[in-house]
Amino acid sequence: MASNPASRDVFVPHAYPERQVDLGEVSMNYAEAGSPDKPALLLVPEQTGSWWGYEEAMGLLSRDFHVYAVDLRGQGRSTWTPKRYSLDNFGNDLVRFIALVVKRPVVVAGNSSGGVLAAWLSAYAMPGQIRGALLEDAPLFASESDPVIGHSIRQGAAPMFQLYSTYLGDQWCVNDWPGYTEAVKKSPSRMMRTFTRLYGRHEEPPQNLKEYDPEWARAFHEGTVALNCPHDRMLRQVKTPVLVTHHTRSIDPDTGELLGALSDEQAAYAVKLMESAGVKADYHSAPDALHMMHESDPPRYAKLLTDWASTLPVIER
Repeated sequence: MASNPASRDVFVPHAYPERQVDLGEVSMNYAEAGSPDKPALLLVPEQTGSWWGYEEAMGLLSRDFHVYAVDLRGQGRSTWTPKRYSLDNFGNDLVRFIALVVKRPVVVAGNSSGGVLAAWLSAYAMPGQIRGALLEDAPLFASESDPVIGHSIRQGAAPMFQLYSTYLGDQWCVNDWPGYTEAVKKSPSRMMRTFTRLYGRHEEPPQNLKEYDPEWARAFHEGTVALNCPHDRMLRQVKTPVLVTHHTRSIDPDTGELLGALSDEQAAYAVKLMESAGVKADYHSAPDALHMMHESDPPRYAKLLTDWASTLPVIER
């Protein structure tokens, strides 16, 4: 596959036109909804996700926000960057996007690894860029190889990422989808089986995976993605109000495997660290919600985000 998927033909139609902005190393793909006279909102998708996972939610959120939804490097139709996938690079792409495209203070809401990046922006973005950060079921600590608390990625999502890396390969250099599906069936990971049951089985790669560089998966299961960005240090440096939403989760009583994005222990410690930074850190438990609430229940997600954002202080341009 080409290193710049944004040059490919559009695979599927979308409700909003796609645009690209040159950020230097990458061309970032994005879509907009809503009026520029509304507060700015930046939506950051999960690993393997694209901006269009937010399509239905964007329609609801555009009543109250000028919405920007992006594809991170290596996903969707943004540039693929072999050997360059890290939280710091993802985050700095978003800092440039806000500076060049949004051009005013923004509320950021990210899901899963996108939620980790929302926390990254609260901690490390340029002064005045971020009004508040919603972390939608973000795997804080649980996506690290050696977290300071609780389960590591090896006790959660790593088996799925390892199969992506093995059977799809960096930049799809292996491309063995039948081998991947057979390996999923044989996997001892309950997380893998649960994820497959919830989000379906496919005879060919689903659209979101076609637009995804599996090197992302390798960076996560090998631990290089957060090598220079330990979560505890990041959370101690957040500078804006934060809302952590925490969705379906449990601990397998037989194996101790984490079934979910992060444990109750990890969520509580994340909130404690952010509060120690002197910010308002809210916590919303939603154990009945699927991991990607923004896609599985857009009305619920839109109301939760809108209600919380209405409490944020206004930052002048």
